[in-house]
Amino acid sequence: MEMLIFGHGYTAGYLTPLAITRDWRVTGTTRNHPERVSAAGADALLWPGQEDDIRRVITRSDAILVSAAPTEGGDPVLAVFADELGRARPRWLGYLSTTGVYGDRNGGWVDETSDLTPSTARARSRVQAEQAWQALAAAHDLPLHIFRLAGIYGPGRGPFAKLRNGTARRIVKPGQVFSRIHVEDIARILMASIDAPAPGAVYNLCDDDPAPPQDIIACAARMLDMPPPPAVDFEEADLGPMARSFYSDSKRVSNERIKRDLGITLKYPDYRSALAAILKAEEEE
Repeated sequence: MEMLIFGHGYTAGYLTPLAITRDWRVTGTTRNHPERVSAAGADALLWPGQEDDIRRVITRSDAILVSAAPTEGGDPVLAVFADELGRARPRWLGYLSTTGVYGDRNGGWVDETSDLTPSTARARSRVQAEQAWQALAAAHDLPLHIFRLAGIYGPGRGPFAKLRNGTARRIVKPGQVFSRIHVEDIARILMASIDAPAPGAVYNLCDDDPAPPQDIIACAARMLDMPPPPAVDFEEADLGPMARSFYSDSKRVSNERIKRDLGITLKYPDYRSALAAILKAEEEE
C-alpha cells in the first residue's frame, strides 16, 4: 500500500514511522528538507521541483494526506494538482485543518456540527480550503476526511526549552482556554481513520482537558523544579501580531467523535501526561 503526504513536516514525522510498521510505503513532499523526510522513513520529493514525480505518485496512492497550509492564493496543493487528484482513486484522502475555523466562543464548547465562524485571516483561509477540498471531493467522488487540529505539541514543541533559557512567559488573559493535542495521538487517530474510512467525515483532534495557557507553563516549570515565570497581563504583554492572534479565540473543543467513531483512547488525555512524556523524550535525546 502506498501513502502520499503533501507537506511532510512535524506531524508526518510521527505518522510515517507508524504507517511503515503497517507495511505502508510513504512518500512525502518538502520544500527544502528532504533529509528530514528520509529520516522518518519516507521517500522525499521536492515541491516545487519534482511535480511530474508527484503526479505519478498521486495516480498510484492508496492514501493521500494534505498537511500543507493554505496561502493567500488559496490551497497550494489544489492549485497545482487538482486535475490529477480528481482522476485519482485513493481509498482515503485526508486534509489537516484547524479548530481555529470555529472562531471565538468565549470559552464555550464546540463540536464538529458547530458553525464555522473564523475570527482571524488564517482561520478564514482554512475554511476556504476545507470548502475547496469538499467541492473537489463532491465533483469526483473522493473519500475526503477533514481533521481539525487543536494546538499541536510534542518533543521539541513544548515549553521546556524556553523555561530553561528564560524566555518563557506566563501570559494571563482572564477566561482564556485552549485545547491541545499531542503529536503521537494525531498520528494514531489518522491511522485509525485510514484503517476505517468514512468518506465525508469531519473530526476534531484534541485532548480531554482544555486549559488556560498559563497553567501549562506553570506545570512545566514544576516539572523542571523551577519557579514559574511571573504572570503578565495580556493587555500589557509585548506581543507581535501573530502571537497576539493566538489569544483571539477562547473555546473548548469536544473530541467525542474520535472516541465514538474511531474507537480512540488517547495516550495523552491531558496536558500533564503530555508534558511528562515530552520532557522524558527531550531528556533522552
